[in-house]
Amino acid sequence: MNDPLRTALAELLDGLPSKEVAAAVERLIANYRGDTPTDAPILRDRADVAAYAAYRMPATFEAVRSALAAFADTVPGGTPGSHLDVGGGTGAATWAVAATWPGERDVTVLDWAEPALALGREIAAANPALGNARWQRARIGAGLTLDPADLVTVSYVLNELSAADRTALVDAAAGAAQSVVIVEAGTPAGYARVIEARDRLIQAGFRIAAPCPHSAACPIEPGRDWCHFSARVGRSSLHRQVKGGSLAYEDEKFSYVAATRLPAEPAPARVVRRPQIRKGQVLLDLCEAEEQLRRATVTKRHGDLYKAARDAEWGDAWPPAGSAS
Repeated sequence: MNDPLRTALAELLDGLPSKEVAAAVERLIANYRGDTPTDAPILRDRADVAAYAAYRMPATFEAVRSALAAFADTVPGGTPGSHLDVGGGTGAATWAVAATWPGERDVTVLDWAEPALALGREIAAANPALGNARWQRARIGAGLTLDPADLVTVSYVLNELSAADRTALVDAAAGAAQSVVIVEAGTPAGYARVIEARDRLIQAGFRIAAPCPHSAACPIEPGRDWCHFSARVGRSSLHRQVKGGSLAYEDEKFSYVAATRLPAEPAPARVVRRPQIRKGQVLLDLCEAEEQLRRATVTKRHGDLYKAARDAEWGDAWPPAGSAS
């Protein structure tokens, strides 16, 4: 994770009783898993925001950064001059954008929870690229109007909205942006929300840049499987206290779609499951440009491609740039 962000989050908890912070995180997680109306912010005060930011920002940052990296690889001209983060809370996605494309740009964060915006503004002081970011309160859903932006991000927001508000938000993003990146939890329900948004973006004239190698219908049969990926997150002491265990990391599962009106070069195929390395061969589950799922077996007789397969990771484009399939 970005070191200045890690330091800023650690400073949030300095002096706060660890047991109280852990209890607040557990309560907030339970609330986020329920149905919450958009006019009742879950993050009510600074203590709530500090606890949840320290716990969730690292995972959100890594998931969004992974999605943005895939987008950047397939849209060479996609470096945004302006970024609008809808439902951005404390601004994890703005940090991810700054990590993907260094340098200053016009940045606006919209959220309903004023305490989250205030803390996001405070944390952003540690990042020069976010020094001039605007943090604005807005209800996310029906009636939302968005100013034009090169890139709109919507991360871990759709799950908090009604179906009508989800539709309104995606349509507003499509009307305002050249490119839209949406990230949700890597669950069947999260994937379903991403696919719903993906369909609306395509209807609005966007092409899919990632993770899909095409803009046709998803070949996954509904109810049988779901498309998701994984980002490794370094665990803080707070993470270990809340979840138990001693590992120094955990894996954040997420689903996403990156769509654009810009020229895009989608991957020929995408590795959609963790590669299986066996003696003399690697099994890759691929989503392909031919609008199909296929398991490819790469063996030693494939030479350099076999070496690449052994290094391939879940979510990677396949085959690697410059190699033959």
